[in-house]
Amino acid sequence: MSTLRHALQQHLFTSDSATYRDYLQQLAERADIGLEGVRPWDMTVHNDGLWRRIVSEGSLGAGEAYMDGWWDCRALDELFARILRAGIDREMVSLNNLRLVLSARLQNLQTPRRAVSVAHKHYDLSSELYRAMLDNRMIYSCGYWHQATSLDEAQEAKLSLVCRKLDLQPGMRLLDIGCGWGGAARYAAENFGVQVTGITVSHEQARVAEATCEGLPVEIRVADYRTMDGQFDRIMSIGMFEHVGYKNYRTYFRKALNLLSPDGLFLLHTIGSNLSRSITDPWIEKYIFPNSMLPSAVQITRALEGLFVIEDWHGFGADYDRTLMSWHANLQGNWTRLSPSFDERFRRMWTYYLLCSAGAFRARSNQLWQWLLSPKGIPGGWKTVR
Repeated sequence: MSTLRHALQQHLFTSDSATYRDYLQQLAERADIGLEGVRPWDMTVHNDGLWRRIVSEGSLGAGEAYMDGWWDCRALDELFARILRAGIDREMVSLNNLRLVLSARLQNLQTPRRAVSVAHKHYDLSSELYRAMLDNRMIYSCGYWHQATSLDEAQEAKLSLVCRKLDLQPGMRLLDIGCGWGGAARYAAENFGVQVTGITVSHEQARVAEATCEGLPVEIRVADYRTMDGQFDRIMSIGMFEHVGYKNYRTYFRKALNLLSPDGLFLLHTIGSNLSRSITDPWIEKYIFPNSMLPSAVQITRALEGLFVIEDWHGFGADYDRTLMSWHANLQGNWTRLSPSFDERFRRMWTYYLLCSAGAFRARSNQLWQWLLSPKGIPGGWKTVR
């Protein structure tokens, strides 16, 4: 923490707004951001209390102030990309971060009981919100834009990529850990003739998934991965590992190994972090994904060591920027029909979430990885699929 920032926090209740603004201006200049400028990524400030709020509360204060209408920015995505590229976020660590770190170290934030909190907070929201935002299959994870020109094409390309990497064959038993609203399970059953068991901790997702997969060899269960038994030829987990928590990574991979046939394959699709951490951003923790965290490569490899052979490690994190911007465009375009159910503060919260996330991927601060794992290694090696 810089000397100036420490001094500001020590005199938080006596310093005037100009002192805090001057400090934040020094940081903003490093990223070519104007605090009250005219460029799309510059800020427009409506309340002078913003400066004190950001210095004292860090990212949580900045996000809540945006939700409260204290400031605006025409290109939040680019603002956050610039902040992260310049490393300004590391200057804004607050007591909220320290409390989260302490909590994460002293207790397991992703126990089976705690795991359902993200369902209540996020995934059990009205399915109409997600229908308005996502593609026609309601796939809530990064699309694969290699040759795609639309969100629907990018998500279909991603599902095809996953199924081809797993070498799915008719009659195979496939476990989908974190099945969402059933779009991936339906795609695999329809296009590859497999029998799918999908699990989620969200009752709302399970309800929609059952309807989505009606008439297909797909079973949807409301279940924690730790409670599963049986054996499967293939396992896929798309966008769920972010909720597992570092204290449970080894348990997660042991369970996957126990559920997988000896000659099976496991595909893990997850957001990744460049640094090993034990918590997520305080604003994301409070408003979007409670008890979540992004794994680092070291944390993943350490957890699967001695259990799985890494057959392939594919990164396409830049594609998440485009996916998130597509979700934001869909949400803005469909907001009129959603507005009776969600107020303006919710709209600002969701806008902040989508665009700051897009900025994180654009800055390459966040990654997207697909790991293909086998219990004992594929004889002769795995043939690359892209």
